[in-house]
Amino acid sequence: MKNFLKIDPAFEEKKITAWIKNVLKTQNFKNVIIGLSGGIDSAVSLSLVRKSIKPDNIFVTHLYYFKSEINSLLPFLKKLNIPQGNIYNISIKKSVDELKKLAKLTKTSKDYNIRLGNIMARARMIILYDLAKKHNALACGTENKSEFYLGYFTRFGDEASDFEPIRHLYKTQIYQLGKHLNIPSKILNLKPTAGLWTGQTDEVDFGFSYEEADKVLSLYLDSKKTFSETKFPNAKKIIDRMRKNSFKHISPHTF
Repeated sequence: MKNFLKIDPAFEEKKITAWIKNVLKTQNFKNVIIGLSGGIDSAVSLSLVRKSIKPDNIFVTHLYYFKSEINSLLPFLKKLNIPQGNIYNISIKKSVDELKKLAKLTKTSKDYNIRLGNIMARARMIILYDLAKKHNALACGTENKSEFYLGYFTRFGDEASDFEPIRHLYKTQIYQLGKHLNIPSKILNLKPTAGLWTGQTDEVDFGFSYEEADKVLSLYLDSKKTFSETKFPNAKKIIDRMRKNSFKHISPHTF
């Protein structure tokens, strides 16, 4: 990994936890709710929240469509001392399938997987925000800088949150922070996936790796290089994707 993507994990931990505490204080909230998918981003975000507030003030949701992974996540949650009564393991399949019917979405529909994934992401947020209201909690987001600039999120779905503790870090930097936070190896080694359909992975969807994307994005966005100056094979594809999805960052348009 290039030095320009290297971070000081201990410093990041201190900086982010102080920021989380300040957000809660200034917004007058004591509780936080977070969706735990089983991936690195949500695990790191939860760990940072846990280092910021007491476990009794944290509520965790595992909102699944295909198969619950809660049993594999329980040891991690136990390690963080999250109370069992604060953990929600909820299937969204029934509600998503009903929404599919209303939208007349079938496997022969154009962009079926993408549309289904968007419905799933938005259905999760309906539940998460209802529970946030129930527990008077702020919703913690889990988006990283790579996903943000590549537009790899569903508007008003997995992008929805009240605060984002790791959005300033690229995906490869999240792994550095995850190792520092002693995130379980099973989570660290899991191929990044949004879990939108069986066998789906982020990097297959992209056609390039996060490692390459982070290098290109950092050079292009942070060092102000042109994509040709980055000298990576997929540089144009990465920048083109970023530009194509940039509209997601400026909506809604207002008069």
